[in-house]
Amino acid sequence: MSDILHHIQQQAAGLGEQYRQAINLDDIRVEPGALRQAADYLAKKNYHSVIIVVDQNTFEAAGKQLAASLAAIAAGPAVHTTMIRPDSEGDVIADEASIIQLILDIQHHNAEAVVAVGGGTLHDICRYSAYTTGIPFVSVPTAPSVDGFNSKGAPIILRGEKQTIPAIGPMAIFADLDILVEAPAPLVAAGFGDMLGKYTSLFDWRFGAAVAGEPYLPLAAEITRSALQKCVDSVDLIAKRSEEGVRVLMTALIESGLAMLLFGQSHPASGAEHHLSHYWEMEYLRLRRRQLLHGAKVGVACIEISKLYHRLAAEGLGLDRGDNTGDDSLFAGENEAAAETHSRLAENREEIRREIGRIPDFRTLGELLAAVGGPTTPEQLGISAELLERSLREAHQVRPGRSTLLKLYNEGRVAST
Repeated sequence: MSDILHHIQQQAAGLGEQYRQAINLDDIRVEPGALRQAADYLAKKNYHSVIIVVDQNTFEAAGKQLAASLAAIAAGPAVHTTMIRPDSEGDVIADEASIIQLILDIQHHNAEAVVAVGGGTLHDICRYSAYTTGIPFVSVPTAPSVDGFNSKGAPIILRGEKQTIPAIGPMAIFADLDILVEAPAPLVAAGFGDMLGKYTSLFDWRFGAAVAGEPYLPLAAEITRSALQKCVDSVDLIAKRSEEGVRVLMTALIESGLAMLLFGQSHPASGAEHHLSHYWEMEYLRLRRRQLLHGAKVGVACIEISKLYHRLAAEGLGLDRGDNTGDDSLFAGENEAAAETHSRLAENREEIRREIGRIPDFRTLGELLAAVGGPTTPEQLGISAELLERSLREAHQVRPGRSTLLKLYNEGRVAST
């Protein structure tokens, strides 16, 4: 068992069997030569047939090598490679067409396991297709670009709308540093941007627990915060794409994913910054524009959310409209739930402002992103001022069940002066 997995399992040991089972992976490897270990692992499972899922780029980066390694193993499984076809804009996306393509191949080849070789989108296609066909999947990341490699939720585009659907996590993860250090610089910067987004996601999770009674798991929050801090402390190494820097980033992304598995939902790693990112993605699909890297969007969205949240904290979170303890008569015409929310806001006001203070200001976040070569403004992403403004008003509707500060602000529960 890897040190990463063992460490998290030790931390969770006192939480009970439910939590132990949530992170019960066979193995996690982040080291040079991990691709060969993936082949050995699959051979030892005695599968008769496996499918390696790639796109054109990840086939060249690792898929071809993995297929050859498996073919060279005596009595190894039969191997089929499924190359997910891009859409009309040239993007591989996790939508109905991609999922059906893979499910049909799984059925045709009687596959007993699926191997996701690539980034977050290919993993989403694999995790849901494997879940639907009742077989396991193995993760082989080709770039340290996202934290969703070991997620159990699959963000899928259905009729142009993004929905996160329950699926399965991987049995094992094999992240080969020999491959990861060769990943294009924008993908490394995107992974760093996805981690940077934890500043605002961790705040939104704590906020939702305080004002809406949403479930909260301190250990999952601490695992995520620790992984984030390791990345920030190693920003120069990550910027150089050194083996150590890539190892730190890839490990942090996996630890963030383990925190989500432990909690059972994406709260530790996905807040308002991800809702903005998903909103932009759906708009680009609607306009038939080429997609942007997920982590690049999250990093920029985190900066925009930081601006808003720090401003709201400075303005008193709307509670300065009456007395500083919060006057429920301001909500006399609203329902009981709204009044309760306002009461909890007032009760937890100082904690909320303190937690916002843990989010770096937009300049600091921008400097960190710029250090790794990532975009820092919506303009650099090609996001128009109109789309940004609209997303700040409407993106909370992407996950209406999440009580983020952005949601309460747009619902008028938190006011700006």
